[in-house]
Amino acid sequence: MSDSVEICVNVLKDCLALQKEELFLVVTDEKKADLAQHLYQAGRKIGAESMLLLMEEREKSGQEPPVPVAEAMKKADAVVCITEHSLTHTIARKEAVATGTRVATMPGITADMFYHGAITANYQQVKVLTEKITAYLEKSTEVRIEKDGETLTFSIAGRHGIASTGVLTERGDSGNLPSGEAFIAPLEGTASGKIKVDGSVADIGILHSPLWLTIEEGRLVEVEGEAAEQLLTLLHSDESRQLAEFGIGTNNKARITGVVLEDEKVYGTIHLAFGSNVTFGGQIEAGVHIDLVIKEPDVYLDGEKFMDKGIPMVD
Repeated sequence: MSDSVEICVNVLKDCLALQKEELFLVVTDEKKADLAQHLYQAGRKIGAESMLLLMEEREKSGQEPPVPVAEAMKKADAVVCITEHSLTHTIARKEAVATGTRVATMPGITADMFYHGAITANYQQVKVLTEKITAYLEKSTEVRIEKDGETLTFSIAGRHGIASTGVLTERGDSGNLPSGEAFIAPLEGTASGKIKVDGSVADIGILHSPLWLTIEEGRLVEVEGEAAEQLLTLLHSDESRQLAEFGIGTNNKARITGVVLEDEKVYGTIHLAFGSNVTFGGQIEAGVHIDLVIKEPDVYLDGEKFMDKGIPMVD
């Protein structure tokens, strides 16, 4: 346990700049309680006023935590949500950030991920690349994704890009840990085409055979492949089947492990998500947010090639 606590101390100092006597809250569930205990002990070791809140496991990513948890998040200086399902795209996180809380979410993180992979990245380098890619998204209006003969297009006109850098040191900063992605909310109703998904899916894991998604007027209308029924069960309502996110991985230490927290950060991949996006500039509130990772696509921004087999063409 002592090694894990020391690693957590470094993460809290480097990524959250946690200070002595700050109010530090760890939100967790039974599946992640052991790892949460390490973070709690690390907060105490730093000298923060540390608290550990255990709640029932959420049924799916994007589901809101209980009201007392949401209220506690708003009162803390820094919060880490280390849970089985993601609290990233929840109103609770959004409202905590609005009060100035620094929030890091770690949905599905494993003990292995504390020692290897994305958490070991140089986050200053990740920050530089992520902000460059976000700037390209900010100034673009249309995205076209091509992979293995399939094409998907959608508008991002007027939407703001989000740089999830893993450096959450200022009031109101928020993002995943480990991190490394640039993402944006597509304009609702504009997505059209078909796309092959061959990496992983949140709450399902690594795909051993691909999925083919057909999207019309921004909504998922057909899924083909071995895990199709699982995905459609997760996306059970009309709201949850709307395209909510387009993201680009920027962490060269990240691996595809079956845990989307790390998978969507992998350099050389993109991800799409369906469900809620109201927390980052969209208009969809679905109570669920499911990410799907795609390896080595070609991506065009406003007709100009921006990614070649997953590699961003930036200076």
